Amino acid sequence: MMKDRLNMAGPVIEARGLGLTFQTGDGPVHALKDVNLTIGRGDFVSFIGPSGCGKTTFLRAIAALEQPTEGTLTVNGMTPEQARKSRAYGYVFQAAGLYPWRTIAGNVRLPLEIMGFSKVEQEARVNNVLQLVDLEGFGKKFPWQLSGGMQQRASIARALAFDADILLMDEPFGALDEIVRDRLNEELLKLWARTGKTIGFVTHSIPEAVYLSTRIVVMSPRPGRITDVIDSPLPKERPLDIRDSAEFIAIAHRVREGLRAGHSYEV
Repeated sequence: MMKDRLNMAGPVIEARGLGLTFQTGDGPVHALKDVNLTIGRGDFVSFIGPSGCGKTTFLRAIAALEQPTEGTLTVNGMTPEQARKSRAYGYVFQAAGLYPWRTIAGNVRLPLEIMGFSKVEQEARVNNVLQLVDLEGFGKKFPWQLSGGMQQRASIARALAFDADILLMDEPFGALDEIVRDRLNEELLKLWARTGKTIGFVTHSIPEAVYLSTRIVVMSPRPGRITDVIDSPLPKERPLDIRDSAEFIAIAHRVREGLRAGHSYEV
């Protein structure tokens, strides 16, 4: 089911001079300004910054849910709209967003039904992704029968079901307690290692960004700008106790410095 992504050349996501301004009754709101970023195939890139800095707006622009007003943005060499039509990405929102009247398998199956996959293919893909997120045997349960962490895993499974190359995740673990969040962070890293997908991940948590990412994009308050892009030297396999290492602490310190530096930008 999983495609060979490593032989595909060129950047997966590329932004050049990207800006996005919302027109409101109180005047324009400059959400993003002069964003330049290249994301390579197989990268795990976290976006971190204060509330309102444009992290989610940038992710939504990649997904063609918002329209940039300046600059260029490509996804797999296409416009975001073309990438959406070609099913280039799966999107995981802050809330699981599962339909309570459908089983877990039924929720995961929904995009496959919409896309016209055969029932045999739907069944195979649903079983595969439920196994990937460690929900094998829970397909016949309803969302209200699962914990919050399990519901988020089901949401990830739904985004994985049609095997898009890119997974966009908008603070998916922000509402969970620290113990559950740690476990899901570990599981997400294992999932990323198994699938080789390119992941864009929005978070407010410095430890989460450092633990998960190959690259960390630090953003300033509105208008959202990139103040630093940090390439992580941490190994791909990361036990949770790596967070006590000197390397981890040094990266976290650099992220904090980038966040502080962001406040020096004038709106």
